[in-house]
Amino acid sequence: MTTAPDRAPNSEVLPVILDRWSPRAYEPTDIDPQDLLGFLEAGRWAPSAYNIQPWRFIHARRNTPDWDRFLSWLIPFNRSWAENASAIVYIVSGTITISSRTGEPSPLPTHAFDAGAASVLIQLQASQAGWAVHPISGFDHDLAHAGLELPEDYQVHAALVIGRQADADVLPEGLRQREQPSGRLPLEKIAFEGRFKPDDQ
Repeated sequence: MTTAPDRAPNSEVLPVILDRWSPRAYEPTDIDPQDLLGFLEAGRWAPSAYNIQPWRFIHARRNTPDWDRFLSWLIPFNRSWAENASAIVYIVSGTITISSRTGEPSPLPTHAFDAGAASVLIQLQASQAGWAVHPISGFDHDLAHAGLELPEDYQVHAALVIGRQADADVLPEGLRQREQPSGRLPLEKIAFEGRFKPDDQ
Protein backbone atom coordinates (compact mmCIF):
# COMPACT_ATOMS: atom_id res chain seq x y z
CA MET A 1 0.00 0.00 0.00
CA THR A 2 1.19 3.53 -0.78
CA THR A 3 2.43 5.17 2.40
CA ALA A 4 3.47 8.68 1.29
CA PRO A 5 2.98 11.03 4.28
CA ASP A 6 0.65 13.41 2.44
CA ARG A 7 -1.63 10.65 1.14
CA ALA A 8 -3.36 9.85 4.42
CA PRO A 9 -7.13 10.06 3.87
CA ASN A 10 -9.46 11.81 6.30
CA SER A 11 -11.64 8.71 6.40
CA GLU A 12 -11.41 5.14 5.16
CA VAL A 13 -10.70 4.94 1.43
CA LEU A 14 -10.31 1.68 -0.48
CA PRO A 15 -6.64 0.66 -0.86
CA VAL A 16 -7.10 0.21 -4.62
CA ILE A 17 -7.75 3.96 -4.82
CA LEU A 18 -4.89 5.06 -2.57
CA ASP A 19 -2.40 2.69 -4.19
CA ARG A 20 -2.96 4.16 -7.66
CA TRP A 21 -0.53 6.86 -8.71
CA SER A 22 1.17 7.97 -11.91
CA PRO A 23 4.83 6.96 -12.29
CA ARG A 24 7.05 7.91 -15.21
CA ALA A 25 9.77 5.28 -14.74
CA TYR A 26 9.04 2.19 -16.81
CA GLU A 27 10.79 -1.00 -17.79
CA PRO A 28 10.95 -1.39 -21.59
CA THR A 29 9.01 -4.64 -21.64
CA ASP A 30 6.17 -5.98 -23.78
CA ILE A 31 2.63 -6.50 -22.57
CA ASP A 32 0.50 -9.48 -23.49
CA PRO A 33 -2.41 -8.25 -25.64
CA GLN A 34 -4.87 -10.17 -23.47
CA ASP A 35 -3.61 -8.40 -20.37
CA LEU A 36 -4.14 -5.03 -22.03
CA LEU A 37 -7.61 -5.99 -23.22
CA GLY A 38 -8.40 -7.09 -19.67
CA PHE A 39 -7.72 -3.54 -18.45
CA LEU A 40 -9.90 -2.10 -21.20
CA GLU A 41 -12.65 -4.56 -20.29
CA ALA A 42 -12.86 -2.81 -16.91
CA GLY A 43 -13.45 0.49 -18.68
CA ARG A 44 -16.29 -1.07 -20.63
CA TRP A 45 -18.27 -1.37 -17.39
CA ALA A 46 -18.22 2.32 -16.51
CA PRO A 47 -21.51 4.16 -16.02
CA SER A 48 -22.69 6.56 -18.72
CA ALA A 49 -25.69 8.80 -19.32
CA TYR A 50 -28.55 6.73 -20.75
CA ASN A 51 -26.01 3.89 -21.10
CA ILE A 52 -24.82 5.42 -24.38
CA GLN A 53 -21.20 4.37 -23.67
CA PRO A 54 -19.61 7.10 -25.81
CA TRP A 55 -16.01 6.09 -25.01
CA ARG A 56 -13.62 4.30 -27.33
CA PHE A 57 -10.16 2.97 -26.41
CA ILE A 58 -7.59 3.02 -29.23
CA HIS A 59 -4.36 1.33 -28.26
CA ALA A 60 -0.90 0.34 -29.42
CA ARG A 61 1.70 -1.93 -27.80
CA ARG A 62 5.46 -1.50 -27.94
CA ASN A 63 7.22 -3.46 -30.68
CA THR A 64 4.13 -3.38 -32.90
CA PRO A 65 3.69 -1.39 -36.14
CA ASP A 66 1.60 1.37 -34.51
CA TRP A 67 3.89 2.05 -31.53
CA ASP A 68 6.12 4.76 -33.01
CA ARG A 69 3.10 6.50 -34.52
CA PHE A 70 1.34 6.67 -31.14
CA LEU A 71 4.52 7.97 -29.50
CA SER A 72 5.06 10.61 -32.19
CA TRP A 73 2.02 12.62 -31.10
CA LEU A 74 3.33 13.09 -27.55
CA ILE A 75 5.10 16.30 -26.59
CA PRO A 76 8.87 15.72 -26.30
CA PHE A 77 8.84 15.74 -22.49
CA ASN A 78 6.25 12.95 -22.32
CA ARG A 79 7.81 10.98 -25.13
CA SER A 80 11.16 10.98 -23.30
CA TRP A 81 9.80 8.66 -20.60
CA ALA A 82 6.76 7.10 -22.31
CA GLU A 83 8.94 5.43 -24.94
CA ASN A 84 9.91 2.85 -22.28
CA ALA A 85 6.29 1.94 -21.54
CA SER A 86 4.45 -1.13 -22.77
CA ALA A 87 1.28 0.39 -24.21
CA ILE A 88 -0.46 3.66 -24.96
CA VAL A 89 -4.25 3.91 -24.94
CA TYR A 90 -5.92 7.01 -26.35
CA ILE A 91 -9.26 7.73 -24.66
CA VAL A 92 -11.77 9.25 -27.06
CA SER A 93 -15.50 9.76 -27.03
CA GLY A 94 -18.33 10.63 -29.36
CA THR A 95 -19.77 14.10 -28.87
CA ILE A 96 -23.06 13.48 -30.68
CA THR A 97 -25.91 11.08 -30.01
CA ILE A 98 -29.18 10.31 -31.74
CA SER A 99 -32.16 11.77 -29.91
CA SER A 100 -34.62 9.08 -28.85
CA ARG A 101 -37.46 11.58 -29.26
CA THR A 102 -36.70 13.05 -32.67
CA GLY A 103 -34.31 10.56 -34.23
CA GLU A 104 -32.03 13.50 -35.05
CA PRO A 105 -28.39 14.01 -33.99
CA SER A 106 -27.98 16.08 -30.86
CA PRO A 107 -25.02 17.10 -28.66
CA LEU A 108 -24.02 14.68 -25.90
CA PRO A 109 -22.97 16.96 -23.03
CA THR A 110 -21.79 14.11 -20.78
CA HIS A 111 -19.43 12.40 -23.23
CA ALA A 112 -16.21 13.62 -21.56
CA PHE A 113 -17.49 12.89 -18.05
CA ASP A 114 -18.43 9.36 -19.08
CA ALA A 115 -15.09 8.75 -20.83
CA GLY A 116 -13.30 9.94 -17.69
CA ALA A 117 -15.20 7.40 -15.60
CA ALA A 118 -14.14 4.63 -17.99
CA SER A 119 -10.53 5.82 -17.87
CA VAL A 120 -10.41 5.62 -14.07
CA LEU A 121 -11.68 2.03 -14.10
CA ILE A 122 -8.98 1.06 -16.59
CA GLN A 123 -6.34 2.61 -14.34
CA LEU A 124 -7.62 0.86 -11.22
CA GLN A 125 -7.81 -2.51 -12.97
CA ALA A 126 -4.26 -2.17 -14.28
CA SER A 127 -2.96 -1.02 -10.90
CA GLN A 128 -4.53 -4.03 -9.18
CA ALA A 129 -2.80 -6.28 -11.71
CA GLY A 130 0.61 -4.81 -10.88
CA TRP A 131 0.94 -2.41 -13.82
CA ALA A 132 1.53 1.34 -13.63
CA VAL A 133 -0.55 3.85 -15.57
CA HIS A 134 0.17 7.53 -16.15
CA PRO A 135 -2.66 9.51 -17.80
CA ILE A 136 -1.47 12.45 -19.88
CA SER A 137 -2.94 15.27 -21.93
CA GLY A 138 0.44 16.42 -23.25
CA PHE A 139 0.17 15.44 -26.89
CA ASP A 140 -0.83 17.09 -30.16
CA HIS A 141 -4.58 16.56 -30.11
CA ASP A 142 -5.05 17.47 -33.77
CA LEU A 143 -2.35 15.06 -34.93
CA ALA A 144 -3.75 12.31 -32.71
CA HIS A 145 -7.28 12.93 -34.00
CA ALA A 146 -6.08 12.65 -37.58
CA GLY A 147 -3.72 9.74 -36.92
CA LEU A 148 -6.42 7.74 -35.16
CA GLU A 149 -8.71 8.42 -38.13
CA LEU A 150 -11.49 9.65 -35.86
CA PRO A 151 -14.76 10.98 -37.23
CA GLU A 152 -15.26 14.73 -36.75
CA ASP A 153 -17.77 14.17 -33.96
CA TYR A 154 -15.21 12.37 -31.77
CA GLN A 155 -12.87 14.10 -29.30
CA VAL A 156 -9.51 12.90 -27.96
CA HIS A 157 -9.31 13.41 -24.19
CA ALA A 158 -6.17 11.76 -22.86
CA ALA A 159 -3.63 9.02 -23.33
CA LEU A 160 -2.95 6.31 -20.77
CA VAL A 161 0.71 5.28 -20.68
CA ILE A 162 0.89 1.73 -19.27
CA GLY A 163 3.93 -0.26 -18.23
CA ARG A 164 5.87 -2.08 -15.55
CA GLN A 165 7.23 0.39 -13.05
CA ALA A 166 11.00 0.72 -12.92
CA ASP A 167 13.34 2.30 -10.40
CA ALA A 168 13.44 6.11 -10.54
CA ASP A 169 17.13 5.90 -11.50
CA VAL A 170 16.11 5.26 -15.12
CA LEU A 171 14.73 8.81 -15.32
CA PRO A 172 16.70 12.00 -15.99
CA GLU A 173 17.99 13.52 -12.78
CA GLY A 174 15.44 16.32 -12.82
CA LEU A 175 12.53 13.84 -12.72
CA ARG A 176 13.82 11.43 -10.10
CA GLN A 177 12.68 13.42 -7.08
CA ARG A 178 9.21 13.81 -8.61
CA GLU A 179 8.84 10.03 -8.95
CA GLN A 180 6.61 9.52 -5.93
CA PRO A 181 2.90 9.57 -5.14
CA SER A 182 1.50 13.09 -4.84
CA GLY A 183 -0.82 14.44 -2.19
CA ARG A 184 -4.26 15.97 -2.57
CA LEU A 185 -6.01 19.14 -1.45
CA PRO A 186 -7.76 18.91 1.92
CA LEU A 187 -11.36 17.76 1.65
CA GLU A 188 -12.65 21.07 3.00
CA LYS A 189 -11.10 22.79 -0.02
CA ILE A 190 -13.11 20.77 -2.54
CA ALA A 191 -16.31 19.58 -0.83
CA PHE A 192 -18.94 22.15 0.15
CA GLU A 193 -22.40 21.85 1.60
CA GLY A 194 -25.07 23.92 -0.06
CA ARG A 195 -22.99 26.26 -2.23
CA PHE A 196 -19.57 26.83 -3.76
CA LYS A 197 -16.88 28.48 -1.66
CA PRO A 198 -13.99 30.39 -3.30
CA ASP A 199 -10.47 29.33 -2.35
CA ASP A 200 -9.92 32.47 -0.26
CA GLN A 201 -12.77 31.68 2.14
